[in-house]
Amino acid sequence: MNTTILYHRIFQMLRFILVLVGLYVIYKALVFTTPLLYPFLIGFIIAYMINRPVNALEERFHWPRWLAISALLVVVIIIILGIATLLVTQVVIEIGKLTEMLPIYIDQLSTYAKNFFTQSIQSSLYERFVSLYSSLDASYQEKIHDTIGRTMSGLATAGTNLTKIILAGIQGILSSLPNAATVMVISIMSAFFISKDYDKITGKFRALLPDEYSIKGRRVADDLRKALIGFVKAQLTLITITAVIVIIGLLVLQVRYAVSIGLLAGLVDLMPYLGTGTVFVPWIAYSVFDHDYKLVIGLSVLYAIVIIQRQIMEPKIVATNVGLDPLLTLIALFVGLKLFGFIGLIAGPVLLVVINALQNAGVFRDTWEFIKGQPPSTP
Repeated sequence: MNTTILYHRIFQMLRFILVLVGLYVIYKALVFTTPLLYPFLIGFIIAYMINRPVNALEERFHWPRWLAISALLVVVIIIILGIATLLVTQVVIEIGKLTEMLPIYIDQLSTYAKNFFTQSIQSSLYERFVSLYSSLDASYQEKIHDTIGRTMSGLATAGTNLTKIILAGIQGILSSLPNAATVMVISIMSAFFISKDYDKITGKFRALLPDEYSIKGRRVADDLRKALIGFVKAQLTLITITAVIVIIGLLVLQVRYAVSIGLLAGLVDLMPYLGTGTVFVPWIAYSVFDHDYKLVIGLSVLYAIVIIQRQIMEPKIVATNVGLDPLLTLIALFVGLKLFGFIGLIAGPVLLVVINALQNAGVFRDTWEFIKGQPPSTP
């Protein structure tokens, strides 16, 4: 009996190793094939998304399948190009203006900070430092002024360079649009051909799998489609709300570059912990140095509105569209950020959605049952 149990444990270990090897092979295959085939993967996703509307047009209105596919793809292209054209045109114009004005803003901030720091040394709040400062020779006092000036200038230069790098990165993304257009064309074409023979292609894949696994695969695919669409919809809804609020608020405050700043605020709103604070906090601090207290109050009120609406809307929108627990979503965001950087903000929740879909389909349970195997029979 002991020998039988030992053999069974070894058999379980071998099965566990087999599962790990299988997962590793799948991972390496995805890493290798995704950069080569991602336009066709996008095409398959598009074909999957429009399959039901295509079937509806074909069955209810007796449209030829090629015509239904073409009509829906044209709608998709118009929506994408329309949004991209409106956003990119405005952003390119305002980013160019911001790049020109940025050194001026940084120099002003440096001057304000230097004057503030120097005046603080001479104020009554620092009487001890004043006494020490006054006892120094004029040459040493001049050196202190020069050191403060060089330090502030260095900080200003570093801030300017960092911001220019960020803006250059954004402009680099915009300059890569021709390549993105090529990918889009290939994706749309592949989506057309995949959708045209969608049932035949999916039927061949299902034929390779046993019926039980084919059913589970369809269930996983349906759960992923619903959850991923819900997640993307939730995030787009949240950042759109943020961007609209910021743009309207900045227009009311009569701030220049309201559209670009609002879109940037919506984008960074995806970042956990920091969020729109990466835009508003430095801006408010700059306005304090600039003695523009009206703008300070306006930006502070606008920032508070953005934070409050995000805290109120996010749990409801995510729960409604995705069906994930807000705490688990927050954990996925943080873990994804730590493991993969900015990309992890998207990869973390997506991975959580995949895990949830696999759990609902019973994949983990079946895998565990496979590893356990049949218990040894007792005499």
